[in-house]
Amino acid sequence: MTRNIQLERKLLHFSTLFALLFAVMGISLGAWIGSLVIIFDGAYSLVSLFLTLVSVAAASYIHKPRKNPSAINITKVEPMVIAFKGVVITLMCCISFASAVEAILNGGRDVNTGVALIFGVINVLGCIGAYWLLVKKGKCANSGLVDAEAKQWLMDTVISIAVMIGFVFAKILSLTEYQSYAVYADPVMVIIVSIYFIIVPLKMTYEAIQQLTLDKQPMSDDNNHDASISSING
Repeated sequence: MTRNIQLERKLLHFSTLFALLFAVMGISLGAWIGSLVIIFDGAYSLVSLFLTLVSVAAASYIHKPRKNPSAINITKVEPMVIAFKGVVITLMCCISFASAVEAILNGGRDVNTGVALIFGVINVLGCIGAYWLLVKKGKCANSGLVDAEAKQWLMDTVISIAVMIGFVFAKILSLTEYQSYAVYADPVMVIIVSIYFIIVPLKMTYEAIQQLTLDKQPMSDDNNHDASISSING
């Protein structure tokens, strides 16, 4: 099956705009109700959006026809982008982790769990919808980029469900005799999510740096190019 470039671009544009919407909504709402984990979710979406744009630009560079291609430059584009993505995500996780620890030491954070739960439901439904659309239409596009975006939305869905479950637990806790501990639910969720997220970028950065030092030869056929693009988009 040949690649449908026009459909690919439409789906990537949809994913980009949808990610931007959820990023702005998450950061704004998180700041309003004082939830670190919602801010983290929105910030992660914003960082993912930026890194997706970097990946698409890198993929365009890899596919760009050249009269005198430089083997070293083309070969190193992919690991350089992957390493950059890994460093940025790792840095974001470290900052979020430190903020959550500070919040716990300062007595936790009192979050409006009712509003947080509403956002959680909207977030989960939105992520599931984006994933379903990309998977369904992505089959017609036959694009590694679209497949990578679908996987990203699937991961966002899993995290969003985990965060929503955390808020449900916090809401239940606030209705019991242990309600004083409910203020620690938000920063604890941030710590758990940060630890989960930091494992992947650290591994990704390490492998990319190893590849940069090996000076591998460029891939020659179209299938290998598609594999490279999928790797860039994580």
